Amino acid sequence: MALKLNKKLENKPMNPRIFFTISLSIGLTIPKPALSLPPPEDTPEEILRTEIILEARSPIDGKPLTAAEYAQIEAKLAQRSTPPGIVPEIQHTIFLLRILKLIRTITPL
Repeated sequence: MALKLNKKLENKPMNPRIFFTISLSIGLTIPKPALSLPPPEDTPEEILRTEIILEARSPIDGKPLTAAEYAQIEAKLAQRSTPPGIVPEIQHTIFLLRILKLIRTITPL
């Protein structure tokens, strides 16, 4: 009787659900190379963070500077005793926008 059962199963095609389940489990268990890793010639970020930057751009006009020139400009900007002034009309507009923002947080309009 076991022989007759096996002969019946040999002629019958495999159920698509079972085939999909088996192929999926085999596909997930086979180790694959990591595709999301960077190429080996790429410099790691940890090494890039330790490099000393020798060139810079001016914060004023964006021109390329040496490290010494950049340090001088930064020192001059740090010595400025008063903050840059804002036109009173713009200060008033900013004040009104802040009040409007406060009102919108309180009221659901």
